[in-house]
Amino acid sequence: MEIVHPLFSNGEGSEGARILSKLLGRHSEVVPTLYFAYTAMISPHRISEVAPDAAFQFIAHLPETRLVFPLEDSDWHGGLPSVVAEAGNTVWGAVFEIPERSAKAISRAEAGEGRVASTDFKAVDREGRRHQVLTHIHNGTTGGSYVPSRAYMAVVVEGGRHWGLPTGWVAGLEEYVEEPLI
Repeated sequence: MEIVHPLFSNGEGSEGARILSKLLGRHSEVVPTLYFAYTAMISPHRISEVAPDAAFQFIAHLPETRLVFPLEDSDWHGGLPSVVAEAGNTVWGAVFEIPERSAKAISRAEAGEGRVASTDFKAVDREGRRHQVLTHIHNGTTGGSYVPSRAYMAVVVEGGRHWGLPTGWVAGLEEYVEEPLI
């Protein structure tokens, strides 16, 4: 004969089951999504337009990745960025906490620039902690390497400065904005 404590006898939805689930660490709280922005979405103006409830958390980098420009956009008059895995490189960005509705809005905006959602990356913060993040990468339907859009990269530089990305990274981005010397 099985003896059941009355607190736990009412099935899955009972108060006892909820207490037990909490004690076991299985509660139904929604874990917020961390979004890694390195595109124009890093601009405080752009992110607030698309996802007004996005909350800046920290700056971080995607280790072993490189910034590339595989997307040509006629509205921006040049190439748009993406990231690819490549040893010895890193891409810096800003990490935002976003609710699900914002993740969907950001994904729609990024899709308009030819990128798709990816959770294949872990961002590393200044203290060396790794964080699973949502970011957006080139969807691979077009190829090539294009001259970066100066206007687009000016938006990225503005965001990088605003959030305090490393000076060397921002200076490298500025090279995409300036007129070529030759």
